[in-house]
Amino acid sequence: MKNAFLCAAVVVLSCGFVFGQAQYKVLWSFAGAPNDGNAPEGSLVLDRAGNLYGTSFTGGSSTASLCFPYGCGTVFELSPNQDGTWTEVVLYSFCTNYSNSQCLDGALPQAGLLLDPKGNLYGTTTNGGDQPCEHTSLGCGIVFKISPPSALGGTWTERVLYNFCLTKANNNCSDGSLPVSQLTSDASGNLYGTTSTGGTNVSNAGTVFELSRGVKGWTETVLYSFCSLGQGDACPDGSSPLAGVTFDNSGNLNGTTKLGGSQKSQGNGTVYKLSPGANGWTEAVVFSFEYPFGHGRGPAGTVTFDALGDLFSTASGGGQSGAGTVIRLSPKGGGKVRTFSFNLQDGNMPMAGVLIDFSNAAIYGTTFAGGTAQGGTAFKIVAPAQESVLYNFCSQQGCTDGAGPSALIADKSGNLYGTTKVGGADNAGVVFEITP
Repeated sequence: MKNAFLCAAVVVLSCGFVFGQAQYKVLWSFAGAPNDGNAPEGSLVLDRAGNLYGTSFTGGSSTASLCFPYGCGTVFELSPNQDGTWTEVVLYSFCTNYSNSQCLDGALPQAGLLLDPKGNLYGTTTNGGDQPCEHTSLGCGIVFKISPPSALGGTWTERVLYNFCLTKANNNCSDGSLPVSQLTSDASGNLYGTTSTGGTNVSNAGTVFELSRGVKGWTETVLYSFCSLGQGDACPDGSSPLAGVTFDNSGNLNGTTKLGGSQKSQGNGTVYKLSPGANGWTEAVVFSFEYPFGHGRGPAGTVTFDALGDLFSTASGGGQSGAGTVIRLSPKGGGKVRTFSFNLQDGNMPMAGVLIDFSNAAIYGTTFAGGTAQGGTAFKIVAPAQESVLYNFCSQQGCTDGAGPSALIADKSGNLYGTTKVGGADNAGVVFEITP
């Protein structure tokens, strides 16, 4: 499987690369509530000045009973200093606007942030908001915007752009609920994302949504409700999207669902495409993960496109060793699928998508678990069939280097950045840098 995956991608992933030793550095070790974040799960975003921004699932200064004593999450900034150290600032603590047992400003963000040219940050929280939610007492989630201060040294301002579960049908939140994915935007500034549950169908299988800005504020439109096909738990069009959506060169939205894809049962995931048309958006399943799961199962990561239009993503399980896979789909080649399988020793359970380095013809990514210390890995793949583990997390005593890594991003110099959900000096996660 590995040879087939990489040799087929030889046009993009050139042969003959020599691996060097990767350098690993913890930039920040989170301390948890009340003064810092805890358990970051989403990817980071980098601004032009080299500052890193992200979210933490818990931590922060909220004293609301719903989140006590761990906090309801934060938005943080990490800035480089001239001596090589980094300084962290908590820009916002969620659930500080607490009323009637509701976190009106959101709670428990799991996704990373979207940065616009003006320096505003956009994101989702899985819970919170002003709408009651049948599935959890913590609320059905929000879309938020955090704006930088007008004067240096001022405070950042949070604004709720949308509260999920404003509309209901079939005992579900027809406009979506419980978003766990990162947002993306188009050239007009419209926002796109997914919710893991909700939708217009009885199955409560999740949605793809669009937020459009108008004179009277932001308006949400559900572009697609999953499990619109099939009956009961059989969702051939997909169910439970955990990742966000990615635009291709034709203006289609592409993503993955963790479940669905089968006519007979709930299935084990799909890669899907949403195409715009005169009568709305049309969904098509590009690939279904089916038994015996040689190509993987349970995809939870975003999709990425290379220069040829081939699609890359991951599956959290399945493959040759049951430890998950990286997949490559070639639409121009008749939908041909190539698979790279992890073997536990080089990683297990890839939960995030992959990063394509076009200049060095390489694929980078992480696995949430596995590796020599079972804390996850950061990996690199080049052709033909050459995979190297850049770092084994939890290699240091007490896991002070972190464990459970998220998706990777890169700066202009090729340095890689990410977060880990646990580990670090206080077992609250870290922000790390890898220099390949």
